[in-house]
Amino acid sequence: MKLLAIDTATEYCSAALWLDGPGSQRTAPVVRGNGELILQLCDQLLGEAGLSLSQLDAIAFGRGPGAFTGVRLAASTAQGLAFASGLPVIGISNLQALAWQLLMQPDAPQRALICQDARMGEVYWAGFQRQANAVKVEGGEQVSPPVDVLAAGEWWRGDCWGGGSGFAACPELAERATTLGRVMPELASRALDVAALAAQRGLAAALPPESAQPVYLRDRVATLPSV
Repeated sequence: MKLLAIDTATEYCSAALWLDGPGSQRTAPVVRGNGELILQLCDQLLGEAGLSLSQLDAIAFGRGPGAFTGVRLAASTAQGLAFASGLPVIGISNLQALAWQLLMQPDAPQRALICQDARMGEVYWAGFQRQANAVKVEGGEQVSPPVDVLAAGEWWRGDCWGGGSGFAACPELAERATTLGRVMPELASRALDVAALAAQRGLAAALPPESAQPVYLRDRVATLPSV
């Protein structure tokens, strides 16, 4: 499967090519005029590969949760590129992309707790479990104060790693991080992880361009069950 993936949900924007396997990636810090920057990164990748958008199978994008403006930018950019090239889109959870990055590392356990700083005293978070070469969410993704993460049961203790900026931004999480096998607050969302997950799902998960919608989570808070 051949994909162009984009991600602008955090303090970095990135673009990546997936050409029947991991390809090239370009990453740059967020700056003003981010819309132009992500398009430049896409053009660079396609030019170096000698490809046009129409030669690909789909456009993948990080659909959130994340920075509101960044998530909107990723969705609108994917939509515009897809309309222009006649390709479908595949939206991928940014939390799941972080979990994939963490759980595919050597010696990683089967479970991960991903917590991203959501500002306003809250975190975007979810639990994930690795199943063979796939990463599945446990319960659902949500946004809440850190105390709700700590009260979510015993599933995140023991053989579980943590990752995401929430562990650095929220002292409550940092104090309890010692109960996790390892914590990686420096994890940053990458387009290549978005591409890998989109390739796993395949064209069966592809949607028409007008269906490229961001996911914010701010209007929905659920409870993650214990396992």
